[in-house]
Amino acid sequence: MMWARLMVGVGGSGLGLRASRDGLLRVAGVGCTGKKQQQQRQASSAEAALKKTPLFDFHRDQGGKMVDFAGWSMPVQYKDSHIVSHMHTREHCSIFDVSHMLQTKVHGKDRVKFMESLVVADIEDLKDNQGTLTLFTTQKGGIIDDLIVTKTDQGYLYVVSNAGCSDKDTAHMKDRLAEFKGAGFDVDLEFLDEALIALQGPSMSRVLQEGLKEDLSKLTFMTSTLATVFGIPGCRISVPQSRVVELTEKLLANSEVKLAGLGARDSLRLEAGLCLYGNDIDETTTPVEATLVWTIGKRRRQNRDFPGADIIVPQIKAKTARKRVGLVSTGPPVRQHTPILSPDGKVIGEVTSGCPSPCLKKNIAMGYVDAAFAKNGTAIQVEQVEVDLLHFQ
Repeated sequence: MMWARLMVGVGGSGLGLRASRDGLLRVAGVGCTGKKQQQQRQASSAEAALKKTPLFDFHRDQGGKMVDFAGWSMPVQYKDSHIVSHMHTREHCSIFDVSHMLQTKVHGKDRVKFMESLVVADIEDLKDNQGTLTLFTTQKGGIIDDLIVTKTDQGYLYVVSNAGCSDKDTAHMKDRLAEFKGAGFDVDLEFLDEALIALQGPSMSRVLQEGLKEDLSKLTFMTSTLATVFGIPGCRISVPQSRVVELTEKLLANSEVKLAGLGARDSLRLEAGLCLYGNDIDETTTPVEATLVWTIGKRRRQNRDFPGADIIVPQIKAKTARKRVGLVSTGPPVRQHTPILSPDGKVIGEVTSGCPSPCLKKNIAMGYVDAAFAKNGTAIQVEQVEVDLLHFQ
């Protein structure tokens, strides 16, 4: 599935939730009227404190049910169920608002050296306008965040990282920037305040082609270009906030396109075996344990010149104690934190993400298991639910 930025070329409170007329999820209080009103005022205050993307009002107008996601008010679904949105994305294409993600430009002649001091990828070897998924890592080998870095032909690197890690990613890059500038290197950071939408699905290229002069068939996976999209110049599709509603409406004019929310985004990424930061990877997991060795550039492995290399590189040849695997199960769907058991009932790991798969019509999940049980096809259990193990390649 092509991910378009146009890179033309992812409750335990005990309180109930209900949808209000304006589409916002509000706390549904219990007991006396005064308590209910107080809870409603608290919920309203909490909603007001959330950050909003430039499409916030548009989402509500379109029937979006808004929830708190990483401190942002984001649509979890629209009038269609999340299953309908999921299947539409698989068969046609959908628009996802990802404006909450952190967008950064890295300028200066030492920009590649700077970025490679933070991530595991071989940025230097990228061609112009080629991007790659990579990882911020700690000196102990843990994963700070996953991100996409594009080496543009405009004299800067374009970086997109997760909203939930925005504050720590910003601080991490600024701290390293101070070190580099102190050492006399030429590098600067520019944090963008632009809207960002992702158009995903098999008909995406055909839909976008109607609004472009550039030939999208020439853009291969993870390549990008700046383009005028339906009359809006300079898109990736990272667009000026003042014109993102205009672009979204023009895309929705095509019957192939619908809006999709966080619910469909989560089940789609899980079907694809993609990690969600904070669930499936974090600072306690290494790229080897997470089966993300492919993100580490060959030259970077040889030089051991990225954070945590002395811990991570030896793990590539040696066996780690645990490994991320995919699971397919029968019975009730398995959820995050569910213990994974060996056939004889011993705890051998834990589920990190799980949901029913709309496409497979089966329950799917991912998690970490002891390395001895990580072989593809191994039969294991999850709280008395038998599962088959799928190995991530």
